[in-house]
Amino acid sequence: MQYYNSNTVLYLNGDFVKSETAQIDLYGQSLHYGFAAFEGIRAYNTHNGTRIFKAKKHYNRLKQSCDLVSIPFPWDIDDLIKQTYKLLEMNNMKDAYIRPLVYSDSNMSLIAPEKANIMICAWDWAAYFGDKQLKCCISSYQRPNPKSTHMEAKISGHYVNSILATTEAKKRGFDEAILLDMNENIAEAPGANIFVEKGGKLFTPPLGHILPGITRATVIQLCKKLDLECVEKELTVADLKAADSAFFCGTAAEIVGLKSVDDTVFPLKWTESIGATIQRTYKCLVLEKQNYEVII
Repeated sequence: MQYYNSNTVLYLNGDFVKSETAQIDLYGQSLHYGFAAFEGIRAYNTHNGTRIFKAKKHYNRLKQSCDLVSIPFPWDIDDLIKQTYKLLEMNNMKDAYIRPLVYSDSNMSLIAPEKANIMICAWDWAAYFGDKQLKCCISSYQRPNPKSTHMEAKISGHYVNSILATTEAKKRGFDEAILLDMNENIAEAPGANIFVEKGGKLFTPPLGHILPGITRATVIQLCKKLDLECVEKELTVADLKAADSAFFCGTAAEIVGLKSVDDTVFPLKWTESIGATIQRTYKCLVLEKQNYEVII
């Protein structure tokens, strides 16, 4: 996939520069150790114009991620949002995936840097998994022990774990992986949270071993609007395989249904599932269509 061309502009430390000419320090911890923080944000072309969905929540989480691991974050969030809209306008983008990245200055030690840099880029990106239901497998890789790192921080180095899990799944003939936590409970997908439907209710793993996804929080809010019961609780592999239906959610993935886990096919038709209702309602929300679907 081509993420930029000769005309693409990105934001770098207060300036707008051509993507082709932007440079990064090769002696920084971010490149050598994965010590950087990032966000994935989406902009949508709505009837009210281009809207960045939950921009402030994403940039607040970016700052929180930096604070948790002692990466300096001296930037004003409102200004970053303003510059992001300007970036979209300069690249003539209305629907876009936006990637802010905070990375370290020159520093080859194992001590947090005294200075950091910020880059914001954007590209055209459809829903990460497309619109098909996914065949998934339980990964042999686990999510890191939360006592070994800050799982609530969106840190670049954490995604080595994600790359290993997805690569393994695809080599085995599946679309995506599902990772367990250190206690062998369901955690999340490599780049998305998971919800499980059983008996007309939704269930999702609790915080602690997972990234607190902004889309995950949005799904929980939508359940309240739609008067759907959503329970945060630990889920075993047996719970997942006994479910009626399941779906992933995330900024890149949006809402995507699962067809199966390992050899177990979910019995409920996707179009009749709560996940499909959430999928339609989420699309209405991001496109600023106010008439939420009502379940009777």
